[in-house]
Amino acid sequence: MTILKQNFTTIEDLTETDVLSIIHRAQAFKNGETVELRRPVYAINMFFENSTRTHTSFEMAERRLGLQVLSFEAQTSSIKKGESLYDTVKTVQSIGADIAVIRHPQANYYDQLIQPDNSNIAILNGGDGAGQHPSQCLLDVMTIFEEFGHFDGLKVGIVGDLEHSRVARSNMMLLTKLGAKVAFSGPDAWYTKDFEAYGPHMSMDELVQEVDVMMLLRVQHERLTNESNESFSKEAYHEKYGLTMARAEKLQNHAIIMHPAPVNRDVEIASDLVECPQSRIFQQMSNGVYTRMAMLETVLAARHLLAPRATATITLGA
Repeated sequence: MTILKQNFTTIEDLTETDVLSIIHRAQAFKNGETVELRRPVYAINMFFENSTRTHTSFEMAERRLGLQVLSFEAQTSSIKKGESLYDTVKTVQSIGADIAVIRHPQANYYDQLIQPDNSNIAILNGGDGAGQHPSQCLLDVMTIFEEFGHFDGLKVGIVGDLEHSRVARSNMMLLTKLGAKVAFSGPDAWYTKDFEAYGPHMSMDELVQEVDVMMLLRVQHERLTNESNESFSKEAYHEKYGLTMARAEKLQNHAIIMHPAPVNRDVEIASDLVECPQSRIFQQMSNGVYTRMAMLETVLAARHLLAPRATATITLGA
């Protein structure tokens, strides 16, 4: 069952049924399923913030689906000449791009781009400022589902730089909707009001003993003030808020460790834990390709770019 979306910019309008449909389609792609396109389809990945995983994962997903990938480098684009994001997207749309995957430092950058008069190009959100990160969130829930087979009642700890994390916001919203219980840890100053409605703030030593999923976050130095960066101590952070070897020993045997990466070893997580038996960090990356294939399929199907497949569909708005 494939859901249909003209654009894929947020997880807020996804139901539990939608999420499970995306997970099942991702698992089908993981098991080797392919799609057939009605015609050549062109995708362009427009990343205005640095990225390794999301950028290359989307490109791999596009190529596995048979899409033609157009090259784009933000540093050499006309954005550097003063062109707006809107005009840049209109340009690639006019040239013939069908899909644009965009990461941009501005939250909700996509609002203007998904208006009805721009409907000739599909927008997929690769991350907007400290807003949302739909593909990371969905690959995370896929990884959790593969581990436990459900979400109801699972306790997920989200730890670290909450204030600046689109991953934290996307995951807390979707996991709560799916029935999981979310709790947070990290510096008090980064536990802002928008997190209070979703779960309590706990010390790392308390949280580590209770969770089924320990989800760690990178400290986003690029979003901190110069003063905060100058006073930051990796050693002090790791001792107070990190998943140290000693804390990892207190995890329940079935608990898993997750991280969206890039990982700062011996800061948010001890280096020896990155590839330990309870870690799912690299499995998350692998699942990201298949999740993004499923996301791309939703817009391809909505825009009638896929050859017919004998399955039911659910139609969602933009």
